[in-house]
Amino acid sequence: MVFTQSDESEKKMIRAWAAQAESCSIIDQEYYDKYIVKRGLRDIDGMGVLVGLTEIGEVHSYIIDENEMIPVPGRLLYRGIDINDLVSGFWSENRFGFEETAYLLLLGELPQSNQLASFQSLLADNQNLPAGFVRDVIFKAPSKDMMNVISRGVLSLYSYDSAADNTSIPNVLRQCLQLIAYFPSLAVYGYQAYSHYHQDNSLFIHSPQPELSIAENILHMLRPDSKYSRLEARLLDLALVLHAEHGGGNNSTFVTHVVTSSGTDTYSVIAAALGSLKGPRHGGANAMVCAMFEDIKANIKDWDDEQEIVAYLVRMINGEVFDRKGLIYGLGHAVYSISDPRALILKSAAEMLAKENGFEAEFNLYSRIERLGPQAIAQVRKIYKGVSVNVDYYSGFVYRMLGIPTELYTPLFAIARIVGWSAHRIEELVNAGKIIRPAYKSVAKRRQYVTLEERGV
Repeated sequence: MVFTQSDESEKKMIRAWAAQAESCSIIDQEYYDKYIVKRGLRDIDGMGVLVGLTEIGEVHSYIIDENEMIPVPGRLLYRGIDINDLVSGFWSENRFGFEETAYLLLLGELPQSNQLASFQSLLADNQNLPAGFVRDVIFKAPSKDMMNVISRGVLSLYSYDSAADNTSIPNVLRQCLQLIAYFPSLAVYGYQAYSHYHQDNSLFIHSPQPELSIAENILHMLRPDSKYSRLEARLLDLALVLHAEHGGGNNSTFVTHVVTSSGTDTYSVIAAALGSLKGPRHGGANAMVCAMFEDIKANIKDWDDEQEIVAYLVRMINGEVFDRKGLIYGLGHAVYSISDPRALILKSAAEMLAKENGFEAEFNLYSRIERLGPQAIAQVRKIYKGVSVNVDYYSGFVYRMLGIPTELYTPLFAIARIVGWSAHRIEELVNAGKIIRPAYKSVAKRRQYVTLEERGV
């Protein structure tokens, strides 16, 4: 509901109702301890509650030794293959890796050269959105939020699919492959519409080119002159590979399993996952890292003065500066404690791009805060596990060096992660058991019904 100035009485009523709704929603925190509720599906030591099995992605951050959890350097494996080995493979051969990664995650094996070529060709053939879709769905209702654009686009694509509700594996795979191919256009065209209609910029619409990789096409469609360097395209491709999958327990992938278990269609499942990823606690963190660094650069006079940096970070942790939420964005992870393997890979890539594009001083500041941030946190708070930078710490920096607008940071995450969502949707369908329905215990006091007349005026 959108209120006008004449709706002041309605605004007042809504505010009063909101206060009432908030008041009746408060649960005594002691109940969570009393009933051993594992909030966020996490144990007190930070371990996730086991709710499912997967063969798609593995996030490895600790070992158990004599019943004690010992943190180890983080590892990420796609279908059992270490992400470092996967990246080294295509990077050393000067190839793009996202399409190969998609094949691996969806089909379980690394493709042979002819299989990869067929897979790339199929994706290329499905990059163009249905006839009239850009005009009728994207341009007629331009949004300021690209994640909502993609979500609306995905739900609209349901109407273009004659077998939208068919949940057989061949049909779901077909739908997932089409959505993987469509996502770059949904995101970029959504941004171009926003830039034109909300910011009065010129409208540039470039059709995807079948001979280009997905990463190349994103830069081709986004930039007015369609020009980009080979390194720029390879680093964007690398970022897509690193974001493609992260086990079944991350919020949006868990949503994918939950909604799939209800038996609903692919478009509804992916739209739900997009809604999860949009949240600032999940997919929006890289934009917050960039905003934080803009604040740091504006308020720290000497980027080489470590004492000045630590002092400012301590103020940030104490909620005195920046957004006053007491966070150093990009530091810390729900699973990794010693290191996030994705961040280590992306840091090396960011250094290369920084040298090519003149961002070396800023890269050095990122590296310095990566080292000093945990020290600042330790000064203020008791640290129960190691604190290291996560993938969001450097991904936003890479995107900014590529000239990608912040409105597309989380959509780029979605362009990559739809591959993982698709693989997990198929896995849930193949191993279909019961609808996922965890327990919530009611702690409400019993009350008697009171008639309307007895309640008063």
